[in-house]
Amino acid sequence: MKKGNWFALLPIVVFLLLFVGSGILTGDFYTIPAVVGFLIALAVALCQNRTRSFQEKLTTACKGAGDETILTMVLIFILAGAFSGVVKAAGGVESTVNFGLSVIPPNLAVVGIFIVACFISLSMGTSMGTIASLAPIAAGVADKTGLPVALCIGAVVCGAMFGDNLSMISDTTIAAVKTQGCKMNDKFKQNFLIVLPAAVITALILAWRTSNVSYQITGDLHYNFLQIVPYLVVLIGALIGFNVFAVLTAGIVTSSIVGISLGSFTFGELFGKIGEGIESMYEIAVISLLVSGVVALVKHNGGIQYMIDLIKRHVKTRKGAELGMAGISAVVDVCTANNTVAIVMAGGIVKEIGDEFDVPPKRAASILDIFTSMVQGLIPYGAQLLTAASLVKITPFDIIPNLYYPILMGVSALLWILLAKRKEDAPCQPSKQM
Repeated sequence: MKKGNWFALLPIVVFLLLFVGSGILTGDFYTIPAVVGFLIALAVALCQNRTRSFQEKLTTACKGAGDETILTMVLIFILAGAFSGVVKAAGGVESTVNFGLSVIPPNLAVVGIFIVACFISLSMGTSMGTIASLAPIAAGVADKTGLPVALCIGAVVCGAMFGDNLSMISDTTIAAVKTQGCKMNDKFKQNFLIVLPAAVITALILAWRTSNVSYQITGDLHYNFLQIVPYLVVLIGALIGFNVFAVLTAGIVTSSIVGISLGSFTFGELFGKIGEGIESMYEIAVISLLVSGVVALVKHNGGIQYMIDLIKRHVKTRKGAELGMAGISAVVDVCTANNTVAIVMAGGIVKEIGDEFDVPPKRAASILDIFTSMVQGLIPYGAQLLTAASLVKITPFDIIPNLYYPILMGVSALLWILLAKRKEDAPCQPSKQM
C-alpha cells in the first residue's frame, strides 16, 4: 500500500487559497477563473516529487486526464451542451416555462413557481437557466401580491436546485455518475427518493406562508407541446435506462426536427445552434481535464491515500465512510463555489473511500451530488444566489432565510445515511486492495 503524504495535497491547497483568498479580498469569488486556478495547481503539482523527472510527471498527469471515465464524461458534457443549445433555439425553454405556469392554481402562486422551477430545472438540467427564466415572473408575483420578493425568488432557487441535483443532463449529475462509475438511472432513482421528502415539505411550507394570498398569473403563456417533447424524450429515455449517449443523441435529433418543422431555425442554422450549446460546456470540459491531471499527480504522490488514512482513523463502518464523503463534498463546494467543479475535485477521493468501505457507487454518487448541491444552493457567493439577487435587485442574504429546500435536502440525506438499516452498516474491515 502506498504511504500517505499530506504534502502531496499542496496543489489543491494552492488552488483553494487562490480561489477563496481572491474572493475574500475582492468580494468577487470569480476574480480568478477556475480554469486559471487549476492551471496554477497543475504547475505546482508538476514541481513536486523531485525523485521523478518532469516528463514522468507530465505523463502521469496526461494519463489521468486521458482516463476513459474522464474522457467519457467530457463527451457527455459536449452532447449535453449540444442538446441544450438546439432545444433552446427550438423554443423548448419558453414553452416549458409557459406550460408550467399555465397550470398553476391561482391560490398557489408561490408553490406553483417552486413546482414549475423543479420541472424546468429537471428538464433543462441547469439551475442558472431556470433562475434566469423564472426570476422576473417571481418578482411580478411579489409585486402584485405584496409578498416578500425574497420569498418568491427563494422558491425559484429551491426549485432550480432540485433539478440541478437530479436532471439526467445536468453537468453535476453527469460528473457524479461518471466519477463514481454507476448508471445514470440507478443514481436518479435512489437520489429522487432521498430528496422527495424535502421537496414535499418545502411545498407545504410555501403553501402555509402564502395561504392567505391569491394571484392569477397573466400575460402571454402560449406554449407548443411539440417544443416540450425533446425534454420528455431525454427524461423518459434516461429513466428507462438507455445509454446516455443514445438518449442525448435522440434529444438532439428530436429538437432539430421540432425546430426546423416549426420554423425556429433553418437546416443551415441548426449546426450553429448546436455549436453554441457545445461552447457553453468548454470551460467545465477543460476544468475536468485539468483537475484529473492534478488529482492523478496528487494520488501518485500519496495525497489521496493520506486523506483516506485520515478518514479511516475515525471511521469504522460504511455509515461513517458515507458521512466522511458528505463532509468532503460539502467542504470542497464551500471552497470552490461551483458544485460541478467540487464534484470533479472530490470525486476521486470519494471513489477511493467508497472502494475502501464497499459503498455502492450509486450511493456514493448521490451523496456527492446532494451535499455539493446543498451547499451551492446556500452560499451567498455562489453563482445561483448572486444571479437571482441581481435580477431582482436584492442581496443574496435576503434570499437565504427562504431557502428551505437546500436545507431540507441536506437533512433528508443525513437522515438517510444515519437511520437507514442496511446489512453493510455493521463494522467492517476496509479493503486491502490498495
